[in-house]
Amino acid sequence: MRRRVVVTGLGVVTALGCEVRALWDNLCAGKSGVGKIQRFDASEFKVSFGGEISDFNIQQHFEIGDKDIRRIDRFVQFGMVAAHKAITHSGIDLGAGDAYRYGTLIGSGIGGLSEIEAQHAALFDRGPQRVSPFMIPKLMVNAASGNVSVHWKLKGPNSAVATACASATNAIGDAFKLIQGDMADVMVTGGSEAAITPMGLSGFARMQALSTRNDNPQGASRPFDKGRDGFVMAEGAGVVVLEELEFARARGATILAEVLGYGMSADGSHMTSPDPEGRGAARAMAGALRDGKLTADQIQYINAHGTSTPQGDKAETIAIKTVYGDHAKKLCVSSTKSAIGHQLGASGGVEFVVSVQTLLDQVVPPTINLEDPDDECDLDYVPNKARSLKVDRVMSNSFGFGGHNACLVLGKAPE
Repeated sequence: MRRRVVVTGLGVVTALGCEVRALWDNLCAGKSGVGKIQRFDASEFKVSFGGEISDFNIQQHFEIGDKDIRRIDRFVQFGMVAAHKAITHSGIDLGAGDAYRYGTLIGSGIGGLSEIEAQHAALFDRGPQRVSPFMIPKLMVNAASGNVSVHWKLKGPNSAVATACASATNAIGDAFKLIQGDMADVMVTGGSEAAITPMGLSGFARMQALSTRNDNPQGASRPFDKGRDGFVMAEGAGVVVLEELEFARARGATILAEVLGYGMSADGSHMTSPDPEGRGAARAMAGALRDGKLTADQIQYINAHGTSTPQGDKAETIAIKTVYGDHAKKLCVSSTKSAIGHQLGASGGVEFVVSVQTLLDQVVPPTINLEDPDDECDLDYVPNKARSLKVDRVMSNSFGFGGHNACLVLGKAPE
């Protein structure tokens, strides 16, 4: 018999706020966190804007010394802050109980890109003896998960996922399965990313993956709109605490939602373009429903991957229709990337938090900047205004370069 898994803590770092309530209120108010890049001079770049965490100072959120800060990359800082907020929110004392039953699994698409850039410059400008001895542990994709494990002394499962923009959703899904299969009682899980760097920005821009609306950053991410021209890079983290249901009940935790199903698949067709018919995405969605023993008509809302790329939004729409059939037209589907940009490997973690908040508040956040819907994107994308709705179950979609597809289904907290 599979064990039931619930959500007890939420933590975020986003361009629309580093508290869940602030993020949620701003999303529902239709605000955008996208703006001109401030951390470096991007004026000569093809794209000069993004969903940047302005004036981020880890010490405003988390007690850590200056020496320790220098030993962790920006993406790890985001992950630790989000983990701290999620653990605090859950009320769990990770120093009590059996540490071997507590684990962490945090994904990232790229890892410490800023560290790679800094040490590459040090190597070629000043020689190999000037390369930092902390370079490798700072840039590793598993550095966020490793540092969370070390800081909170979690001795259970400890892993990381790197499936591009599906990383956080795969991480949460894998953590869900570890608890369900009795390999852990508690998992701190999600995703973290900090790829708004000169190399990251120029690389994605050269792929022509990004919107080039430099004159209108807040209107640049426009999922499912006829005028969409690419995604908006963003950074941040979304981390949650998952627990086995009876474990959470025994300690008197406030249960926020239940994880019901997890599906994943591969397109197996192209490294950067989605299957144009959305076949891989459809298999992942169908797999999540099957895993949760649910039928399509039991879902009321999909938090879409919805990146604002011409191919991706169309393929996701086709996939939703394939899986949901006639029910697709009754669903609410929205993309919160329209407001905070695309956080790459962290996006699924933040969108998982948004999905939980949707269940708690019975409100669907909007897709902003949707003014002229694409004829081939003909579902109800909740344009521009949040909507009150009776929501019992939510699906959250994430799809990544490499053809990675991951979907999670969440339900309201059990009685």
